Amino acid sequence: MNWEKINQKHFFKQPIEYVYTSTILDLTDYDKLYENTNNFDHPVWQEFDKKYKTSFQFYEDIREIDLNQTIICLWFFKERTDRSNSEIIELAGKKLKYLPNTFLITKSKDIKVLEKQDEYFRRPFLQLGIKEHVWSDILERFQ
Repeated sequence: MNWEKINQKHFFKQPIEYVYTSTILDLTDYDKLYENTNNFDHPVWQEFDKKYKTSFQFYEDIREIDLNQTIICLWFFKERTDRSNSEIIELAGKKLKYLPNTFLITKSKDIKVLEKQDEYFRRPFLQLGIKEHVWSDILERFQ
């Protein structure tokens, strides 16, 4: 993954250490992947898998976060028709917005999903399996 695109303004120490950014993957690449979230055998997903060699799981709703992962790495695939600008994640008390092509990376398990205002929209996301040494390397750059 393009972890080198994370810079100081994407890294936060309060209330806990986390990264929140939409700069990791170019919007053009994101759009191609977004258009094919119904077919993970599609060549764009196969290319993504081959290029980045990271495990991932697609979920239909943010409430399905797997907190058993050592590092939580969420990539939001917000529906284009969803015009809400709501905060739906609470990370150690800090509310974060659910924005398209945005990554949230943290080691914290203190994550709560806030109830959605509109039941019409799903809140899909990809959860990536990143290694602890990757998270450590990111932290090292900003210490």
